[in-house]
Amino acid sequence: MTAITACFDSSEHNHLVGNFAILDRGEPVFKIIHAQFLAPGIKRFVIDAPRIARKQKPGQFVILRIYEEGERIPVTIENSDPERGTINIVVQSAGKTTHLLNSLNTGDQILDVVGPLGKPSEIANYGTVVVVGGGVGTAMAYPTAAALKRAGNRVLSIVGARNKELVILEREMRDVSDALMITTDDGSYADKGFVTDKLRQLIQNGTRIDLVVAVGPIVMMKAIAEMTRKENIHTVVSLNPIMIDGTGMCGGCRVLIDGKSEFACVDGPEFDAHRVDFAVLVQRNSMYRDAEQRSLAEFQRAPKTQASSQEGEHACASIPAGRQGDQR
Repeated sequence: MTAITACFDSSEHNHLVGNFAILDRGEPVFKIIHAQFLAPGIKRFVIDAPRIARKQKPGQFVILRIYEEGERIPVTIENSDPERGTINIVVQSAGKTTHLLNSLNTGDQILDVVGPLGKPSEIANYGTVVVVGGGVGTAMAYPTAAALKRAGNRVLSIVGARNKELVILEREMRDVSDALMITTDDGSYADKGFVTDKLRQLIQNGTRIDLVVAVGPIVMMKAIAEMTRKENIHTVVSLNPIMIDGTGMCGGCRVLIDGKSEFACVDGPEFDAHRVDFAVLVQRNSMYRDAEQRSLAEFQRAPKTQASSQEGEHACASIPAGRQGDQR
C-alpha cells in the first residue's frame, strides 16, 4: 500500500512546510513535471495528466487531492499540452491545502487529479471582447482570452493586482490580446487603480464592447456586473471562488440565477453576470471563512510544535493511501 509522507521543516515557509512527498510503490499518481512561483504565494504547476490534457477546454477545472485524508479543492486549468500530456494550473496560497500544495516541487506527486470538470467557456466570434482578470483570476481568464482571440475576436484585456509583485501572466495575456491594460491598487506598476476604472474608461470613450468576461474576486465581479448592466453589455463571470467538491453533491456552491438555485461546479462555473444574485453569493462565500482560518492557524502551529518536541528534527506524518490516480 502506498504511503503519503508529509515532512515539515520548522525553519522554512513560516513553519508551514518543508517537503511533501508521495512514496509511489507502483500505483498511479500524478507527477509534477515543473513547479515555479510566479509571484509571492502564487505557483504554477505543470502536471502529467494526459487524458485530461486531451479533453480540456477553456473555462474547465480539475479537483485535486494531495493525500488520502486531504481536502478536495477545485483549480481552473490554465493551459494544456495534449502532445506532452500535461496540464498547467496556478495556485495561490490561501488556506491550509493551498499552502500545502504550494510546498510541492518539481518531481513530487499529487494523489488525485480529477477532470476536466464544469462547462467550457462559450467561444464564438462576438466582435470586441473585454477580458478582465483580477489577481490569480488572471490565470483562469487566460485560456478563455486565448480561445476568444483564436475565434477571431478583438480582445482587450485588463489585468489587476494589489501591487507589482502580484501581477501574473503579463506576457501570456499580451500575446493573446489586441491591447493589454494593467492596474495595481498601490500604483507600484502600470496605472494606479482598479480594473473597473479601466473598463469605465473604455465605456466612456465610446469603445464598442460586445462581451465582457470577468474572473477574479467576487467583489470585483459584482462591481463589473453592476457597471455593464447599466450599459446593457453582455457579461459573463466565473464563480470558481465558491466551489468546494466540484461534483454538485455537497451543495456548497449553490448560487441563485434569476432566483433559481444552480450549482457553480456543474451548471457553471461561468454564468451571465446580470442573472447572478451577488448578495447571496457573497453570503455563501463567507460561510466557511472562520473554519478555514482556524484550520490554517492550527496547521501553521503544528509543525513548529512537532519540530520543537523532536529537538529540531523534521516532523513527519505518514498516512496510508488506497485508490489513486482517479481521473475523468
